[in-house]
Amino acid sequence: MQTTKADELYAGADLHGNNVFLSVCDADGNTQFKRRVKPSLDAINAALDPYWPNIKAMGVESTFNWYWLVDGLREQDRDVRLGNPAKMTQYKGLKNTDDASDARWLAELVRLNIFPDSYIYPKEIRPVRDALRRRQLFVRRRTQVILSLQSLLQRCGQKAPGSRELQQWTKEDVEATGLDCFVKLQLHTLLEAVRCSDRLAKQIEAEVLKFLRPQDCFDEIQAVPGIGQTLGMTIVLESGDFKRFPNAGCYASYCRAVKSERSSNSKKKGENNKRNGNPFLAWAFIEAASFAPRYYPEIQSWYDRKKKKRNTIIAKKALAAKLSKAVWHVMNGDEFKMEMMF
Repeated sequence: MQTTKADELYAGADLHGNNVFLSVCDADGNTQFKRRVKPSLDAINAALDPYWPNIKAMGVESTFNWYWLVDGLREQDRDVRLGNPAKMTQYKGLKNTDDASDARWLAELVRLNIFPDSYIYPKEIRPVRDALRRRQLFVRRRTQVILSLQSLLQRCGQKAPGSRELQQWTKEDVEATGLDCFVKLQLHTLLEAVRCSDRLAKQIEAEVLKFLRPQDCFDEIQAVPGIGQTLGMTIVLESGDFKRFPNAGCYASYCRAVKSERSSNSKKKGENNKRNGNPFLAWAFIEAASFAPRYYPEIQSWYDRKKKKRNTIIAKKALAAKLSKAVWHVMNGDEFKMEMMF
């Protein structure tokens, strides 16, 4: 049955780990329904069953556990909109806010057609992206354990080998230190943790590479200076559809490669949300900015001038911004040329 504008309803879902608070309002903004339900599609559908025919859209905040709710409702052909939490702050000065008011606020934003939509990453590729994120977790853990190993040896008056040499240590090398038996126990267990993290990181990387290698975009992105297989995988999977970025500047902003500054009358008054964007892309382009000058003299020359004029941090951030803009052009069909950057 086709609904009229007056019959249209708008829903909001305040999602938590152990419950979902639902709110439905009409075209005039009056609350028609509110209830806390269990976090399952069956419970949500049962609660909203009388209202679904008239619900035009549902707003859901992008929390850590939104996958099951958004994917499940979209499979039922529901109009679900995922919201950007940074843009959904309620009015300042309210005395009381709770789950009911949060869900009501989501529904109200949908009703007013000012809901701040977030990108819904394709369900089919999302597990691949998340797997690569787990790889970074194991790489970070490996580094942490290696640093712990080195500091343990230094506390015991031993010379700490470099990370590569330390990863090659055997039981004989540990015994050769002549340290206390419980110190040796720590060394054995820490070395095992390093090997375990390294094995898992390589296992994930191999599977993700197998998935991405047949795709043309994966080869194209490696034409950009400083970007190899690992960074290429991260950039391709974290960026998603490049068409969603209207220009290179917007993509650089999403990569956290531009400054966040609030100014008035040509004077700096503070900073805006500098954490707005993708932290994994921010890491990838800073890494690329570290590698690129080593192999490209023209980039090294520009980088040295920038570093001399400002400082190393700003120079690296500026180079990361140039690399991210070059990636946007390449992923939108342009052939990479150094003129894209300088």
